[in-house]
Amino acid sequence: MKIVIAEDEYISLMGLKANLEELGHEVIGEATDGLAAIKLTLEKQPDMIIMDVNMPLIDGIEALKTINEKYCIPSIIVSGYHEDKLIKRANEVGVYSYLIKPISEKDIKVAIETSMSRFNEYKKLSAKLKNTTNLLESRKYIEKAKGILMDTMNLKEPEAMRKLQKMSRDKNIKMIKLAKKIIEAKEILNN
Repeated sequence: MKIVIAEDEYISLMGLKANLEELGHEVIGEATDGLAAIKLTLEKQPDMIIMDVNMPLIDGIEALKTINEKYCIPSIIVSGYHEDKLIKRANEVGVYSYLIKPISEKDIKVAIETSMSRFNEYKKLSAKLKNTTNLLESRKYIEKAKGILMDTMNLKEPEAMRKLQKMSRDKNIKMIKLAKKIIEAKEILNN
């Protein structure tokens, strides 16, 4: 897995990098402040980012907020601080794991595995939601086109649906595209 790490303490950065490489991951970028972490992540588009909270210029949580607005990526916070308000802010920006320093190789291994599992589940749910949204949107256009056929051709609902399906097959056009054309034609005629 390709990972970007952001940590302002050099010794911690090198230790984290060594642990990640020992676990078989590739560290494709290292940042020592929040702004550099944003720039590096958006440029390199890693599979994951591991970020310290307390960094110069922009703190790690604010940097992750900016990153998540532009690029969907699983993230892990590493910090010496564990105040409730920090954990709450991390949750609000979509952080997948929050680890308290010092961090062992086992800690980071477990955090990476659980974060990736949660991220993959999120991607599946997002895809399902998008598909459902598209189906509902398509259904809305098809129902409207069906209504136009019922009104203009004096058809009952099942007849209008069969007519729409036949037109779709005969013209080799997807139902949604045909429905949009019918709606558009009706709007042109009404103007």
